[in-house]
Amino acid sequence: MLKKLWIAIGALAVVHSLYGQTDSIGPDSSSLKRPHTSYKLTPAQKMVASSGEDLLTGGNAKISQTVISGYGEATYQHDFAYKNSMINLARAVLFVGHQFTGKIAFFSELEVESAKVEGGDSKGEVGLEQAFLKFSLNPRQYFVAGLFTPRIGITNENHLPINYNGTERPLVEQLIIPTTWREVGIGFYGQAATLPLAYSAALVSGISSQHMIHGNGFAGGMSDGQLATGNNLAFTASLRYFAGDFQFQVSGYAGGTTGMGTYQADSLGLESGPLGTPVYLGEANIQYNKGGFSAKLLGTYVSYPDAGKVNAAFASNVFKAMYGAYGELAYNLLYHTGSRHQLVGFARYENLDLNHEIPAGGIEDPTLKQWHVITGLNYFPTPNVVIKADVRITHTGPQNPNLIINPPSVMQAYQQNNQFLNIGIGYAF
Repeated sequence: MLKKLWIAIGALAVVHSLYGQTDSIGPDSSSLKRPHTSYKLTPAQKMVASSGEDLLTGGNAKISQTVISGYGEATYQHDFAYKNSMINLARAVLFVGHQFTGKIAFFSELEVESAKVEGGDSKGEVGLEQAFLKFSLNPRQYFVAGLFTPRIGITNENHLPINYNGTERPLVEQLIIPTTWREVGIGFYGQAATLPLAYSAALVSGISSQHMIHGNGFAGGMSDGQLATGNNLAFTASLRYFAGDFQFQVSGYAGGTTGMGTYQADSLGLESGPLGTPVYLGEANIQYNKGGFSAKLLGTYVSYPDAGKVNAAFASNVFKAMYGAYGELAYNLLYHTGSRHQLVGFARYENLDLNHEIPAGGIEDPTLKQWHVITGLNYFPTPNVVIKADVRITHTGPQNPNLIINPPSVMQAYQQNNQFLNIGIGYAF
């Protein structure tokens, strides 16, 4: 494992030697995304790298201008315990937006996952990540309507591969807070006139308990904008505060999970209505950025009080409560060298349990209690291109034999401890 990691790190060093003299991003690059404010920006407000989409986000596009942008990533992963390797074009996303007037703009992203979808093959996916209209009230406040990503967590809104460390998105923000989580609805976003405070609130389509899958949180119940039921709804909100080099955020979600009508819901013993059979999510995070150093800390908890009723209705063995948290430290190793490139070393620890509480009659799954340690390097030869290499060390609880149904004739023993080598490239423009 270490030999392969050193080979990957060596490859990054070679790339740096080849491109080390070209123009690129510096420690105080002005190409970073800058929100509309009437006060001086703090370093914590310059954390997210920019793309063509920011012309519309920042209100800098010309009237009647159409903007084309996009991002994507390709990955290699080696699984040491099961001795398997996988190469994948994880995603390629095309952004198209249009500025109709000084107040109205359109945003859309079309994503292809795993390169293609052919003949009903479930390996790939084609879908819209967003498709919404933005109605600006003034430089600080606006509405959105359509399919958009709620402001929950760190990665859901900022999921471009150049904006997070490591080849994989943080696992807590994949398994507990789904990424990219998008819903159809209407949202209001704003920023205080005299304080470094941003806020959001949105009313969106709810999720469906009927389609939840054991071990997948509530991600299976999301519609992603496809024929979402209008019988149940959800509310989400966030507050984000900037203080010097720090950025603080809290966000929450509350929504019904019974999408069917009253008659069918009653027959299954489920509560119907806009907030029927509700699920609740709370999240808080802190980000720090100064010079070449950055840090992140995030925690989230999800409660599903009526999970027992859902299990009785659909025999899906879903969770009653789950949680996740991670902490990350990163440093640009080239920050004090005068190079305009970045070589970011990072380490992240993640702890999560998708089966923290189970309802009466549920079957415990200890494999869903996990911790992960990820460490590696991200090399930026130019601001919007990244080459990544990292190692993930994973530990889970033991496998519950009561959850193994119709096992194959030849099945390898479950590995509670595992290691993965990840190498990837990413871009945004």
